Amino acid sequence: MGRDVAEPAQAAIDIAEILARIPHRYPFLLVDRAEDYRPHQSIVGIKCVTMNEPYFQGHFPGNPVMPGVLIVEAMAQTGAVLMSKSLEVDTEGKTIFFMSIDGVRFRNPVRPGDVIRMEVEVTRARSSIFKFKGVAKVGDKVAAEAEFAAMVVETPTK
Repeated sequence: MGRDVAEPAQAAIDIAEILARIPHRYPFLLVDRAEDYRPHQSIVGIKCVTMNEPYFQGHFPGNPVMPGVLIVEAMAQTGAVLMSKSLEVDTEGKTIFFMSIDGVRFRNPVRPGDVIRMEVEVTRARSSIFKFKGVAKVGDKVAAEAEFAAMVVETPTK
């Protein structure tokens, strides 16, 4: 089936598969699960935000707000899961790196107890480089939006 034809969404991606597909780990893993995965097209990442997140201790005491840059990172990690699965990236020998970010807008704060839905779609794909448009939402409110790119690179050997 060609990439111009919308493919049906596939089964949800659980935390075990996310851990197998991207190298991030606590406290920097910012995607708990993914759903609505369409190869080479789109994915929705889910992040359940809790008061136990380490950044809330200092951002901000008495008024905890998730840092905007971490919301963008969560969208980028969601895009990396889509890339890894679509391209069947060999995670032993390759890593997906964030390349660029444009048009970032922060609209509403994210707080403990919120569930972020990161709707990420591919706007362009060429070989090992993908460009994305992402929107992070809590309920029906947009928390952040951005355009970003990532690429697959060889993992350096020691």
